[in-house]
Amino acid sequence: MLNNIGLPGLLLIAVVVLVLFGRGKISSLMGEVGKGITAFKKGVDDGKKEIEDSAADAARDVTPEKEKDKA
Repeated sequence: MLNNIGLPGLLLIAVVVLVLFGRGKISSLMGEVGKGITAFKKGVDDGKKEIEDSAADAARDVTPEKEKDKA
């Protein structure tokens, strides 16, 4: 059903949304969506960095436990 909306249907939906909510409300909503996307990307990057740091820490320390105790 939704796979054949086409460009005229999308334009009609956009006009109806614009009339219902107004330009100011849509503008502020899009600003919030942009902030959300930015925060999501930052969270993903922080998660990747944390995983890489923990993997790097694990890779640095390759000394067996017995030799650590003697030192």
